Amino acid sequence: MMRRAKPLRQQFAQLSLILFGSCLLAFAYYHINFQNHLSEGGFVGLALLAKYGFNLPPAATMLVLDIPLFIMAWLLKGRQFIWNTILASLAFSGFYELFERFSPIVINLSDYMPAASLLSGVLTGLATGIILRFGAATGGDDIMSVLLSKYTGLSIGTIFLLMDCMVLSLSFLYLPVKEVLYTILAVLIASQVINWTIGKGTIEEEENVHGHVRGVSASHR
Repeated sequence: MMRRAKPLRQQFAQLSLILFGSCLLAFAYYHINFQNHLSEGGFVGLALLAKYGFNLPPAATMLVLDIPLFIMAWLLKGRQFIWNTILASLAFSGFYELFERFSPIVINLSDYMPAASLLSGVLTGLATGIILRFGAATGGDDIMSVLLSKYTGLSIGTIFLLMDCMVLSLSFLYLPVKEVLYTILAVLIASQVINWTIGKGTIEEEENVHGHVRGVSASHR
């Protein structure tokens, strides 16, 4: 049974929430993570490890990691997911650039790092959860979490946590121990917030279920 096109108002609401999530994520990464020297997990963390260990340019490393997963997502999740992901990725980069250049806000929690970890975890988890909840991702590591969650039965937040902790554990090679430990705390909080925000599933999964139920009901009339 073919999926019906979403009403224009519903599409606008979905894209608006994806943009809001991207803006919130950029705000948190710049004003909390960057300004308080929290580390990076995921593919960004792997790119930094490649720079540290093999002097590889992070941008090229990110591209090599992202492209195969974008192709897999195109095949497994569909074209709309990819277009939404491209929108979210571009919006995140654009918002981050704007915050970096023009934001007067400084959130200095260097003397209160547990608070920095808590704020980072809540904001990044909420932002990532919103983006995923409404059918997008911000990069290859997000896509990998969605795909692994689908085929392993683990929650997306748990996959995020496992991947980030593996990368961050390697970051002990070149980053201060305190910085990495506070980042791991932020990741632990973010993983729980992601699970809470996504709830039972993404909007596409709910539509598939509801469409299937409607189709079954119609076939029995």
